[in-house]
Amino acid sequence: MKMGFMIITKFLLALCFIGSTITQVSQARNRDRQDFLDGHNEARAEVGHGVAPLIWNKTLAAYAQAYAYERIADCEMVESDPDGPLGECLAEGYGDLSAADAVKAWVDEKPYYDYESNKCVHSECGHYTQVIWRDTKYLGCARAKCNNGWVFVTCNYYPSGNYYGERPY
Repeated sequence: MKMGFMIITKFLLALCFIGSTITQVSQARNRDRQDFLDGHNEARAEVGHGVAPLIWNKTLAAYAQAYAYERIADCEMVESDPDGPLGECLAEGYGDLSAADAVKAWVDEKPYYDYESNKCVHSECGHYTQVIWRDTKYLGCARAKCNNGWVFVTCNYYPSGNYYGERPY
């Protein structure tokens, strides 16, 4: 009788541990989701000009997560589908690159975008213009810890932006 009680107790403890772990992962993903959305939508609100807030899209997020998992082995900054229908921003960083940090890095390209010439000046600004692209409505993002200790971040956008010759807003 005592042996059966011990087995049940260990089983219940294992269930509690698994439930706690799932809850923590879920909370972390929800926090990431909100940080991704907040960072994007703050930048979009600053622009004005009819640039509406983005809406989180589970399909885009699942696509981003699947691709982030593909990059775990090498953490290379390679676009998932350069000729595909989605917009994409990538980032990587050592240690703990948060969702907020990744979006901040993209938005920090703002000073390099010149609206008058519709060009990037002195540096890259394509991440920033994708973040604020007026016609983009949906966002899905993910992060993954790579085998080399780096963190790979990807966000996907629909409809995509950065069309040659068009202004973001």
